[in-house]
Amino acid sequence: MRVLARFAEMKRRAEKIAMLTAYDAPQARAQEEAGIDVILVGDSVGVNILGYASEREVTLDDMAHHTRAVRRGAPETFVIGDLPFATYDTPEQAVASARVLQQAGADAVKFEGAHPEIVRALDGAGIPVCGHLGYEPQTGERRVHGKTFDEAAKIFADAKALDAAGIFMLVLELAPLELAGAVTKAVQAATIGIGAGPSTDGQVLVFPDVLGYGEKNFRHNRRYAEVGEIMRRASQSYKADVRAVEFPTKANCAAMPPEVWARFQAEVLGGRE
Repeated sequence: MRVLARFAEMKRRAEKIAMLTAYDAPQARAQEEAGIDVILVGDSVGVNILGYASEREVTLDDMAHHTRAVRRGAPETFVIGDLPFATYDTPEQAVASARVLQQAGADAVKFEGAHPEIVRALDGAGIPVCGHLGYEPQTGERRVHGKTFDEAAKIFADAKALDAAGIFMLVLELAPLELAGAVTKAVQAATIGIGAGPSTDGQVLVFPDVLGYGEKNFRHNRRYAEVGEIMRRASQSYKADVRAVEFPTKANCAAMPPEVWARFQAEVLGGRE
């Protein structure tokens, strides 16, 4: 695919790839208009949008629903869909699940962990694959992964195995910057960091974190707006206007033509207002 070749060329030229998560059409539209290179419909939709306790609760139907919304909002942008927990336990299941996301509008799929056999099955079915190592939200502990020699060596070996199997992109989440840099040099796939330092081929952040939806922030994140505070203030102002009968005004309403209202009063209301 020409787009996959573009990512490989960006890696070769050291041109950084900008990826963001999106979960609905307005988010995706804004990102496409801004020229974001890749949109990830992440299973992070569960905790950020759907109110689930963890990513493990996200279903394939959830992912297909949000992928369709993102595709409608960003028809021209490369979209990656996350395969949710327990939908890629075997190569056959992974291909079937990926087909669902493809039909919903995803150009490629992402899954967590070192499973070269699943990469080969998806690649053989013509489905581009993005890997995901380091912190794996569906099954792992939320911390930096790769600070010990054994962990670092395993992540490095897993990255090379996934690369050899045919991934075109690899997300490295919460990994030491030295390890992320070494992996980036060792693999042909474009690496995308989140909390993995500046040496990866690109970066991804969770859009609600970028927008500042909540009070909680993460070290790896940069808040580019405070949308959460804007939403709270707007809600407070709306409530105050409704209580004070300052909204709606006549400017917010439609009125009957005078002759229609006069006839309605006479014939329906019996002359009563």
